[in-house]
Amino acid sequence: MIEVIVSFFTWIFACWVNVKLSHSALSDTRAVKLAVPILFGVTVIVVWELLVRGLQVPQVILPTPSAIAVKFAASTDLLWADFIQTFVKGALSGYLMGCGSAFLIALLIDRMPFLQMGLLPVGNFVAALPIVGTAPILVMWFGFDWHSKAAVVVVMVFFPMLVNTLQGLTTSDHMQRDLMKTYAANHFQTLLKLRLPMAMPFIFNGLKISTTLALIGAIVAEFFGSPIVGMGFRISTEVGRLGLDMVWAEIVVAAIAGSAFYGLVATLEKGVTFWHPSQRG
Repeated sequence: MIEVIVSFFTWIFACWVNVKLSHSALSDTRAVKLAVPILFGVTVIVVWELLVRGLQVPQVILPTPSAIAVKFAASTDLLWADFIQTFVKGALSGYLMGCGSAFLIALLIDRMPFLQMGLLPVGNFVAALPIVGTAPILVMWFGFDWHSKAAVVVVMVFFPMLVNTLQGLTTSDHMQRDLMKTYAANHFQTLLKLRLPMAMPFIFNGLKISTTLALIGAIVAEFFGSPIVGMGFRISTEVGRLGLDMVWAEIVVAAIAGSAFYGLVATLEKGVTFWHPSQRG
């Protein structure tokens, strides 16, 4: 019971420190902006550890962070193999193929309006299909290895990327396009120097949405069939064996990979769209 009381006062003290930092004169500095979320995250882990120990929660229900860390350290080879199989082979390859093809088809649709009338309604229909229904079909079509996971990811990221790119290509108005015509700019020059730069915030919005969808799609697809490696395979098998510490270790790997992937795309967006009002200040 002592651990429960200590966790309560730890939470109160950490909240007090965070409030003080957030309202201090240094609140706009980079150090404070980093310190506040780090302190919050560390506090959650400490309180989690103390509550599970104090309340004697069974490890098969909720393992302590220390037990997860021990399992993580002892299973780095296994976790690395799962990371390569699920993230690099399944999610990343599907992300590149899905987003790349969606971008090219969006440029094609922009030139051929009849495709917009015919393809977009079909796209909305396909995007509304539940992944748990389409994933088993794609696994049967493309086999149990990473190729079927990449196919699931392509289906999940294609239409968000397509819709955002098409929306971005419409942001330039008639006056801006007429101005390009007065400069004798052809379609390619107008696309490259006016429409694509203005579409970049929308394109990166689609890319950022797709980062999380890609990882989710690859993991969910592995529930329906995979070789004996991969995050989804490991989670489903370890749940059956009540190895919750390994499940949480896989969740940690997925969270780190997903956050790093999103952060990389957001950093690229900041470099490319530095002129946009959303990136100022």
